[in-house]
Amino acid sequence: MSDFEIGVTGFGVLLLLLAVRIPIGVAMISVGMVGYVTIAGPVALLSYLKTETYWRFTSDILSVVPLFILMGQFAAKAGLSQALFNAANVWLGHHRGGVAMAAVGGCAGFGAITGSSLATAATMGQVALP
Repeated sequence: MSDFEIGVTGFGVLLLLLAVRIPIGVAMISVGMVGYVTIAGPVALLSYLKTETYWRFTSDILSVVPLFILMGQFAAKAGLSQALFNAANVWLGHHRGGVAMAAVGGCAGFGAITGSSLATAATMGQVALP
């Protein structure tokens, strides 16, 4: 079987598994693992799982996300995010839907300061709720 035929067969099996109400994640990982074993062999799959798991957990990109959220919480407790929200509310609050627009404006300002959309969403969600 060629790689293309294995891919088409795997897609069909995936649709079949979804039709019999297997959870999406379980269906995708099982079809992917069977396809990988079919194309590259079981030793290659085990080697891939070992190295990929290690690199995912030691990623520099994911290690800074909690620190950005912590920085956002410090800014929220210091009142910086409330001040940004109030400034945006003064500019946009008198319009219809002004609280939502003020939240977006505060998010834009806070996102420019922190550089993290995750920290911005976590912080401004606390500030904008009435």
